[in-house]
Amino acid sequence: MPIKRKITVDGEKFEVDLERQGDEWLVVVEGKEFRINIDGVHSNVGQTRQRGGKKRKMSGTISSSIPGKIISLHASIGDMVEEGDVIIILEAMKMQNEIQAPLSGKIIEINCQSGESVEANMPLLVIEPIVNSEN
Repeated sequence: MPIKRKITVDGEKFEVDLERQGDEWLVVVEGKEFRINIDGVHSNVGQTRQRGGKKRKMSGTISSSIPGKIISLHASIGDMVEEGDVIIILEAMKMQNEIQAPLSGKIIEINCQSGESVEANMPLLVIEPIVNSEN
């Protein structure tokens, strides 16, 4: 399953899809596919870094990292979402960006609606994390 990352090449910023395929990476940039090898890197490219171990507390507040327009909202207050679920489609810089739930939980607050323009760092919605009783 491809992962999305932002990269800068010669000062120009791109959003790319990365997918590991054996010793190579399939990289899709603006609809064009490239196969690359990265010297000295074997398994950690594209993986999300975790800090603080498994008991790390994650924020359930989802904010827009850039100004844009809400194209669609895939959740309502009270909905249960799983980590990785696409909950908002945000159009920014002529690209549609999928905003995923950073954690599993219940939607408790929505501060945007479809068609609305949003500013950078504006809180869009809040997820109340599922509390796991395991120790």
